Amino acid sequence: MENLTISDPPPPLPHGGGPGGIPPTLGRPPPPPQQLPAQMFTTAAQLLDLTDKKLMVALRDGRKLLGILRSWDQFANLVLQSTKERIFVAPGTALNQPRGLYADIDRGMFLVRGENVLLLGEIDLDKDDDPPPGYDLADAELVQTLAKQRKQQDKAKEKKKLKVLATEGFEGENLGEMLL
Repeated sequence: MENLTISDPPPPLPHGGGPGGIPPTLGRPPPPPQQLPAQMFTTAAQLLDLTDKKLMVALRDGRKLLGILRSWDQFANLVLQSTKERIFVAPGTALNQPRGLYADIDRGMFLVRGENVLLLGEIDLDKDDDPPPGYDLADAELVQTLAKQRKQQDKAKEKKKLKVLATEGFEGENLGEMLL
């Protein structure tokens, strides 16, 4: 065991420390920061390229929003300007309807919580004014009414299917929460 006092010099640094035990990097400029490849950015940082561009955002609840991305944060919360909600009705929902219908509803400034974003993509401004293939522009009230009817029909069909499955002994993920 070695007896040391406060007046003893410090031990030499390993790997060839500088004179007087000063690390060799002191006295020199620090190395330049390394640039990370694009793959290393988080999802929120990748939104940087989409700022001030027109986007289509699909939400978890099925809504589709079109707007200009103005701001975002580390949680991928989005601020969309001049936002329109686009509602679709599939072909065949109404009688004598061979093509689908869609309508745009103005929503103005829109804040979207990041966890609700299912998909987003930049809109090609050359094709922005063209209707979606297979769909015709229709009155917003008509499209909303048809969409609500379709949603109620789908909900009733799903409820009936769950009842049949419950009689067979299958208990779905949310079956305990539903009233049959």
